[in-house]
Amino acid sequence: MSTEPTGSDFDGGGITIDQQLIEEGTSQLSSEIEVLEAWLVELEDQDARDAETIAMRKSYDDMLRSRKEMLSTLTKQAARQAVAT
Repeated sequence: MSTEPTGSDFDGGGITIDQQLIEEGTSQLSSEIEVLEAWLVELEDQDARDAETIAMRKSYDDMLRSRKEMLSTLTKQAARQAVAT
């Protein structure tokens, strides 16, 4: 059984991610961010005191923050790899 990772190569101390995976991940995260932002705009028109609306807004805010953090991390990884090559 092989212990080699799939989709990544080890580069001495870190992991490099295939450029195509970086591009696909960036595109996917950007799309998800756009959708979440649109959903949050739609919620602005709803009753802010409604418990369901409050829960949805919190959930979407959490998801949006998470996606933005992932995108930032992926962008930093891509920049590090570009400098290393």
